[in-house]
Amino acid sequence: MAKESFDKEIQFLRMLVLTSGAYSRQQFAEKLGISVHTFDKTLRKLKDMVGTLYQQLPEEQGRELAETIRYSYYDSTDPMLLFLFRAKSVKESESERISLLLAALNDEPHTALELLDICCGGLAPDSAMPDEKTIRSDLKYLEQVGVIWREPGPRPYRYRLHNDLILELSEEELYDLYDFVDVMANTQVPSVQGYLLRDGLKKHFLRHDAETHATEPFLYKYHYYSRILDEAHLFTLLSAIRSREKVRFLYFSPKAEKSYAARNTNPLFERESVGKEVKVLPLKVIYDHQYGRWYLLANGREGIRKYRMEGMTQIQQSKAVTEEFYQEKSKALADKMQFSWVIDTGRPVRVRARFYSPGAGLNNFVKERVLLQGQWGDIVEEDELSFIYEITVNGTTEIKPWLRSFGSSCEILEPLQLRREMIEEWKEILAYYEPV
Repeated sequence: MAKESFDKEIQFLRMLVLTSGAYSRQQFAEKLGISVHTFDKTLRKLKDMVGTLYQQLPEEQGRELAETIRYSYYDSTDPMLLFLFRAKSVKESESERISLLLAALNDEPHTALELLDICCGGLAPDSAMPDEKTIRSDLKYLEQVGVIWREPGPRPYRYRLHNDLILELSEEELYDLYDFVDVMANTQVPSVQGYLLRDGLKKHFLRHDAETHATEPFLYKYHYYSRILDEAHLFTLLSAIRSREKVRFLYFSPKAEKSYAARNTNPLFERESVGKEVKVLPLKVIYDHQYGRWYLLANGREGIRKYRMEGMTQIQQSKAVTEEFYQEKSKALADKMQFSWVIDTGRPVRVRARFYSPGAGLNNFVKERVLLQGQWGDIVEEDELSFIYEITVNGTTEIKPWLRSFGSSCEILEPLQLRREMIEEWKEILAYYEPV
């Protein structure tokens, strides 16, 4: 994926979406833990990204970024994290080199030394010329992300463009693939790699003069911005889990006054960090579809810990642990989460709820939804008018929104404390509709 971290831009975009322009420049900068000057510079960079990606938009100076992104309702359906992956995956100098490398490999396979000559010949005279080590580093990166492929054979190795997918499928098959990727990327998690594949296919169609409507069969409006923004960290954490490596990061809890802090690089100007430095062994990544949030469950000095991925910055992989140690901690987590509705590891409690059927002769969509979403719960009693659903969960905090979403079709029977909480919540809702 990306070669650079873009924690600051991620937090910037998250706040921009959630606050909808309600903060002043000063408030925005204070919340992010940056200066107003850095705020302005970051805003200019993001505007440049938007201008580059949507060249059809009028270049009006002073347009707010939020307005620019919302200029066309359907243009804004692309998750904003894609701006960052497109614009920050590589530095400007790397972008020029990699463009030359890919153009050369598109024609025929080449060795690293041949690509070095091609690259030096294609760069502007005043540009910094790469050496063999730099070219080999670029080739290694392109091979890791699946853009090029090293041909089998003796040294020196030859590299070619990895575009077999485009060449081996017919045009009709490519359109079918594009439609499938478009649907899955907009409805499943994770999504980032699907969006990048979709963009690659779309560019291929447009280079061959495809009709615009052929690449836009479906239109989506994206809602869970945190979900897609947090996918920048997802693949780093999954890599650490697969290799049993510890990770360290700077964490900002949801209640923290700030959500970002720049990395200290100069010891003479080192300042106290507002976030919490964390070093843990990642065990599991969980997605909460109810709120569109990613969570990291890890083992630390204090035992099992949970972290919202939106508060994680400056993630770095550390040393690996033994297989025995990792399996021991994984089993401990599995035991604690045996009755977790999402990630709660509290005391198990039995929940009983009565669900009312929509009526005689009608499709019982209430029961269908309970059977689909009710996880390991069971229907223990049933008649024509209603049925009783029973489940044991770790605490009632996480299951409560699901039960509440059924409205008048659900009545909590046990535990008594949960029943009282629901009564108070519905009284509060009723008060909103009292006549003025």
